[in-house]
This record gives sequence, C-alpha cells and structure tokens, in this order.
Amino acid sequence: MGPRTSESASKEVKTASGGRYGGQGVARQRSCSDGSNYSRRGLHNNSSSSPVLYNPKSVLKRPVSTEELQTPGGPYIKKTFTIMGDAVGWGFVVRGNRPCHIQAVEPSGPAAAAGMKVCQFVVAVNGLNVLDLDYRTVSNLILTGPKTVVMEVMEEMDH
Repeated sequence: MGPRTSESASKEVKTASGGRYGGQGVARQRSCSDGSNYSRRGLHNNSSSSPVLYNPKSVLKRPVSTEELQTPGGPYIKKTFTIMGDAVGWGFVVRGNRPCHIQAVEPSGPAAAAGMKVCQFVVAVNGLNVLDLDYRTVSNLILTGPKTVVMEVMEEMDH
C-alpha cells in the first residue's frame, strides 16, 4: 500500500512507512541519537579513522519565534505527518531551539516519503506540544517513543 494523502486549505496529513532501506534499495547513513550524521574527515596525519561529528550550518534564512508561528493569519501552514521508522530510523534531523526545525531529510527515508521538508518548524511530536523545547529534548522524545511518530509542523506558505 502506498502513501495516503488527504489535504485541506489549512492542514495536510500524510502517512508513509519505509522498507528496510527507505523503499529505494539504497542503504542510508546511520544517525547519532541527537540526529547528527557521522562522517569521516581527513586528518593531516591520516592516523585516525574514527568518525567525526559534522553539524552543518542552519538551513533557516532567518530566526523565527514561536509567537510568529502561532499568529493567526500568519504566513505558515500546519501539516501533520505520520512516519513509520525503518531499520535505520525516520530519515530526518531536528535542530534549533524554541522552536526546532527540520535541518535535513534523507531523500530515500520514510520522512521524505511522507512529504517532510527542510525548514519546517516542529510544533508537536505524538500530540505533545514541543514549541518551547530544544532540539535535544525533541530528538529524545522521538527516539524514546514508538516506532511510528506523528509530527505536526508549520511550513512557510509559498508566495
């Protein structure tokens, strides 16, 4: 069964589940518990091959407050995604602080199949409002919760 979609003017709900490798037949990179990806960086002496954490610059163009996200009639639309994790995870990285945002989405992962995109702001995880939490707390809620996660996000409307 493929992804189910239902849309309305103010809310979009999508459901997706990933297979062993996100349904694309390509192995995905393992993430750290806080959503960071491991990568190997060359050292001058090449004596160490241990993984080094790499945290990219924020994908956000400007800071956004929780008040701005909650302003009625504002430029944001609410979307809800139900994402079933696979053997590797859910396929997205959360970053930021009050509010958190989606920093990265694995193209072949369950989150991408559900329609999740970078720069969306995380409003709720499994029904719990997380607007005033930091990304480590939000990541922990996701990692310690059920395999299927319901994410409510706010996305800037296209102009």
